[in-house]
Amino acid sequence: MSGRSAAAVLPVSLRAWLGPIAALAALLVVVLGVLYADDSEPGRVDARIGAAVYGVGPPWRHVALAVDSLGEPVGAATLVAVTVTGCLLLRRPRAAVLIVVGAGLTVGTATVLKSLVGRTIHDGNLSYPSGHTAFATALALVVALPVTGRLGLGRTAGTSLVLAAALVAGAAMGWAQVTLGAHYPTDVLGGWCTALAVIPATAWLIDRTADRLVDRTADAGRTEHR
Repeated sequence: MSGRSAAAVLPVSLRAWLGPIAALAALLVVVLGVLYADDSEPGRVDARIGAAVYGVGPPWRHVALAVDSLGEPVGAATLVAVTVTGCLLLRRPRAAVLIVVGAGLTVGTATVLKSLVGRTIHDGNLSYPSGHTAFATALALVVALPVTGRLGLGRTAGTSLVLAAALVAGAAMGWAQVTLGAHYPTDVLGGWCTALAVIPATAWLIDRTADRLVDRTADAGRTEHR
């Protein structure tokens, strides 16, 4: 494995599959956004799932509140700080950059989409897509991608690991959001897909930018020794 491949946050083996997955996720975000634009009521699927999940009692409500807190500013900042510190200790600077930039872009994208779509819940609170779910999914992805590369997993195993991590994190946070009545289930799906669309593209851009900087530094070094 070359030094460049080992440092990459988007493993080469996953690019052929994650690209189409990210594009499909982006398309689904747009489709759901159009379907529920300026809406303030749950759809049929939302109503059925919400009826089964909403309003659980202790101890599951306490679990939901704890999970929800991880997507709040303090909880999210703590998670980002811990994971960035871990990446720096492991000498994975690209992964640290991906965590900060990827999570920030994902949450920022979700925030912009909320204003554009205009879907609301309860007292006019913008709900689509779920920013909490987008953040949790993004954090799982930005950790799983470098781990996949570090373990040297192939295309199938690597993609399975990345998608499983995203599914577990997104499902956990999404369940908390629906249980607490903060979002409709389709908001959660939109948040999950937002992360799936943003993170692979961000990882690719970080690798491309870092590789160019390395090449320029190498070229400058060779020029000085002539």
